[in-house]
Amino acid sequence: MDLQLIGVHVLLTGASGSIGLVTARLFLTGETLLIFPIWLKECGANVTAHYNNTVVTLEPLHREFGHTRIQTAQANLSREDDVLRIFHTLKDDPFGPVQVLIANHGWHPKPEVPIAEMSLTQWESTFASNITSVFLVVREYLKQLAYATDEQKDKAFIVILGSTVGKYGEIGHADYSATKSAMMYGSTMSLKNEIVKIAPRGRVNFIAPVLTPAAEHSPQRSEAFHRALATIPLKRVATLEDIASQVVFVASTAVSGHVSGQVIMVDGGMEGRLLNQPEDITRR
Repeated sequence: MDLQLIGVHVLLTGASGSIGLVTARLFLTGETLLIFPIWLKECGANVTAHYNNTVVTLEPLHREFGHTRIQTAQANLSREDDVLRIFHTLKDDPFGPVQVLIANHGWHPKPEVPIAEMSLTQWESTFASNITSVFLVVREYLKQLAYATDEQKDKAFIVILGSTVGKYGEIGHADYSATKSAMMYGSTMSLKNEIVKIAPRGRVNFIAPVLTPAAEHSPQRSEAFHRALATIPLKRVATLEDIASQVVFVASTAVSGHVSGQVIMVDGGMEGRLLNQPEDITRR
């Protein structure tokens, strides 16, 4: 199967993290998709891998694929100057204009803080990291896309990585959940109608896995982990490969060229949140 991604310029934000690394490798080679009973031709995309603090995890990809296939870009994406700098640098890039944007970055505050106890500083910080940063990257992506050739525009695609918390919420993390909901519905549904004004075949989708930063680092014996699994028919959270494979397939115009404005739940059939155990419920 040829996903027709050879030579396509992919900008992947948050590339140095776990999901980002697997997704970057998949765009470069496609090798992990051989877990499916199909033969997949090498993806062969060119990747600009964004990172904020840590670049060390991206070095193995550089050694394997070389600078002619993957390059890095450092930025705090909640800062407008940093985002402008990245796209200014990419303006005359050998890879050509960014055709596929994977907004994979984000911040999940670790401590559980109920709304009644949450500071305005935390609320604003979470929105800056998760909403303002995506707005800035998407805005500059669309601006530079306007100057691409018609052939380059045919591959135009935005995918925003989110979480099931955008649909179901998460106790103690209302700030994080609110940012994912905003991108899942308002942003995605608006962008799908705007991108076609610039690139007639451009698409926008949102991917929501169960694997949030909180779930990823929770020990399996934890109550939160078991409460999540209690509502999932497949009885497991998504693997990194589950998520990355979905990103690559939906980015391909060959297999997903008419899929836009969709919220793709990579959640194993999740039905909601298990809020109460029997001992939590008392008779009145």
